Amino acid sequence: MSAVADAIRAEVIPHIDDIGVTLGSVTAMDELAGSGFVTSGSIMVPCPWFPAAAELAARRPDLDLGLHLTLTSESARMRWRPMSTASKSSGLIDDDGYMWPTVPELRARARPGAVEEELETQIAAALEAGIDVTHLDHHMGGALAPELAEITLGVARRHRLPVLMPLDPAAYASVLEWGPADLSLLDDLRDDLVASGGVGADHFMMGLTYQDEAPRQVYGRFLDEATGVAFLSMHCNAPGEVSAVHPDDAAWRIAEYEWARAGALEAPDDVVLSDFRQLGARWRWGYGG
Repeated sequence: MSAVADAIRAEVIPHIDDIGVTLGSVTAMDELAGSGFVTSGSIMVPCPWFPAAAELAARRPDLDLGLHLTLTSESARMRWRPMSTASKSSGLIDDDGYMWPTVPELRARARPGAVEEELETQIAAALEAGIDVTHLDHHMGGALAPELAEITLGVARRHRLPVLMPLDPAAYASVLEWGPADLSLLDDLRDDLVASGGVGADHFMMGLTYQDEAPRQVYGRFLDEATGVAFLSMHCNAPGEVSAVHPDDAAWRIAEYEWARAGALEAPDDVVLSDFRQLGARWRWGYGG
């Protein structure tokens, strides 16, 4: 269902998520992208360090930067609000006026129209800031939860942007905290995307789920086993305020950063490192093709 040359076992996109939550996430993308392993990343527009991420994008037009569509705010110590509304009737905010901390709370309350407006507002803000948005993906998987996925894919189609769509929704959901979910709609949306010329991700891996191992072990094994188009969700972050914002997994985020900065891994001969600009060159879904 993916489109990878016969001589290549896997096309891997090593991707930094959560750019803009901390200054260290922006620093990590600046230092790591194009230096060997990391090829791509995505920015969280509603977050405090979005201006720094936009400045990075302006200074480094070579970077492959998308948007980490944001509908939840999980950190107890740093919260962010929707960009499109302050109304509780939208279903996007909790009693304190911030985005819901969990995806199940978002799924239970968000109004579809408000979700669409928020996603459009985030994209508009990124474009206004001069970011050459190359793709869309999903913070905590929220924008791809079954109740919201059709909205998200519609927004992606409208903007003619590649969007992260795992070809195995069950495997994707298994590493997220969605709560009980009927994944049949995601199966249908996946089939529609592929039939319309989109390129889905055969494999999705999030390093945060392997914090009891070292990054070299985790990602070495992944490169040895990956097939097809493989999306590697990393959270590289330079030391700093990340320890306060994400105390439970800051050590892993810093370890990823230090590992990649030290040289990371060389891909096997039958694996190519890719990004969404390369993937987008093969993307017809949403273009009327």
